[in-house]
Amino acid sequence: MKSLLLAATALMTVLATPSKAAILGNDPLDWNLAGATTLSLTPTAPGQQVTNLPCLICGANQPQQPTGFGYNDFKNTGNETTVSYFSTAQVGGSLAIDELGTGYSILPGSPLRTALGSNLTFSVGFDVNDTGTPQTLESFWFLNLTTHQVLGVFSPEPGGVLVPSLSNGTGFPDYTISNLSLAGVSPGDQIIFFARITGARWSGFVLPNPRSARSG
Repeated sequence: MKSLLLAATALMTVLATPSKAAILGNDPLDWNLAGATTLSLTPTAPGQQVTNLPCLICGANQPQQPTGFGYNDFKNTGNETTVSYFSTAQVGGSLAIDELGTGYSILPGSPLRTALGSNLTFSVGFDVNDTGTPQTLESFWFLNLTTHQVLGVFSPEPGGVLVPSLSNGTGFPDYTISNLSLAGVSPGDQIIFFARITGARWSGFVLPNPRSARSG
């Protein structure tokens, strides 16, 4: 079964106050943009297949998902026009488009904290699998669900950025999203990710993306 590893992207609408924004769809929250870090997107060196790492939003079951690490299995058929989904810490979760998910705990011993180890700064690997037609990454958001603070955002304007597959195949991150950080986040807070892609076929995000992790 083809896996879709998807760690987080969102389209946000600026409200009356420039520092505030609400994610479109079923999300009722008002997010604070003040102080958000700008995330970067760079190509990943080819052939670096990641194994045994958690996906955040997946188009099909991820066979190597760590036990107890929840993800949004959004059932991508490989022929989606637009996908915009939150991650969820709920094991076996399957959210509708724009449906707000359950946040990840960052307390010691939690699945996310275990995945990150002692790191406060981390990256997300973006796995793009396609049929030869590039997809468009419109935005990726790293959010504090407890405080409604936007921690980091990649949102190129206008219209996003084309992301052709560089190493077609499940588990090969084609791109790295960098500069995500938990610095200053209270240990009791919960975090969440949101992703928006147009022209989506098989693509996704995996957390984290250590460049030393390889298989085969």
